Amino acid sequence: MRQYYTSGATRPYAFRRQQLLALKKAVQQYEQAIYAALHADLKKSAEECWVTENGFFLAELNDTVKHLEQWMEPEALPTNLLNLPASSKVIREPLGVVLIIGPWNYPLQLLFTPLLGAIAAGNCVVLKPSEFAPATAEVMQQIIESVFPKEYVWFVKGDGATVIPEMMRGFRFDHVFYTGSTSVGKLIYQMAAEQLVPVTLELGGKSPCVVESDANIEIAAKRIVMTKFSNAGQMCVAPDYILVHRSQKEALVHALRKRIVQYFGELPEHCDNYGKIINTKQFDRIVAYLSQGKLLHGGRNDREQLFIEPALLDDVKTDSPVMRDEIFGPVLPLIMFETMEEALQIIAQNPNPLAFYVFTASVKKETAWLEAVPAGGACVNNASWHLTNPSLPFGGRGNSGIGAYHGKNSFETFSHRKSVMKTPTWFDPALKYPPLKGKLKIFKWIIR
Repeated sequence: MRQYYTSGATRPYAFRRQQLLALKKAVQQYEQAIYAALHADLKKSAEECWVTENGFFLAELNDTVKHLEQWMEPEALPTNLLNLPASSKVIREPLGVVLIIGPWNYPLQLLFTPLLGAIAAGNCVVLKPSEFAPATAEVMQQIIESVFPKEYVWFVKGDGATVIPEMMRGFRFDHVFYTGSTSVGKLIYQMAAEQLVPVTLELGGKSPCVVESDANIEIAAKRIVMTKFSNAGQMCVAPDYILVHRSQKEALVHALRKRIVQYFGELPEHCDNYGKIINTKQFDRIVAYLSQGKLLHGGRNDREQLFIEPALLDDVKTDSPVMRDEIFGPVLPLIMFETMEEALQIIAQNPNPLAFYVFTASVKKETAWLEAVPAGGACVNNASWHLTNPSLPFGGRGNSGIGAYHGKNSFETFSHRKSVMKTPTWFDPALKYPPLKGKLKIFKWIIR
């Protein structure tokens, strides 16, 4: 792979565009196989797959192809007085051979979407899928190997705890892109640091959702339920818990219950639009949260079927595991607040979430909340959908991640911005050269 990259084959615009279009064609050809694999791994419907997996990916691919030539153009920049009449620009060059590690919850989209940026930027890529979504990993391997030679894009399966350290310690990658848990992200970061390899870490966190006293409760309930229980709650930007103003709690609980039943039925285990938990380890972890508060709705579960009914949880203690851990499942705690300060104290127990959501009709309150809560991204009167806009950078801060991607941001993540200054030879004043004695006054005039 290093030899192939050094040959320069991946650098031309025509090559990059051709690879993107070939990948698009293969994903379209494997559409039905992708649906079947995601249903086997996570019980996703074809409709959910299109919105959150292959359709999401193809939309971003189309955006990348549309803008790639423009992104690759050198960026002209001003030149300061000291260096005139030189010209200055920034050119984007590929990083080299990069490693992309994907998670199991959106196994296709979260592996293939960063791949777009890596290809667009002109890199060679090693792809490591999650071993916990084996059916999807198998289809993705077929797609990649049908399109790319292994010296360009290499698909590596296996136990991540074994394969990833072997690769990272046996070869110096030029960048590592990881999506997954904070705990594993720290291990990736440590291994990368040993060789000063830059990283992008797309992690998680407890994303709070504030429902203010003036919120449109019916709209809030619709949008919270839709995103919180998508993929059975196994989404990094799902609302992790709700902070609801005391005056609106009763109305919100009623509206949430109504929407859960409307979207997933009285028996969600029989609903085509409601997924399953990925494995028994995650099932056992999530079910343990159900006893850490009072159930207001749902909570039925079946370990054999990996089914957990959407659950609303009340009377939770802020120091309990359900309020310390990222839930990553269909359990939604509700906590009342009276003042903004009271709510901010709760949020501060898990700082720098990946996302923050606030429902309010007041621009003044909206501004106050957005300024008060540091987060990777945010939505006002919505939840989670900011990640579907390729014009917005998607990423965390602090424990929720390092770096960002999507759209042009993916291209930038896998590129190096090289500064270039070109100085003509027809002008070469003696002022710049020694001896310097007596030139201080003019230096102070030029360099200021």
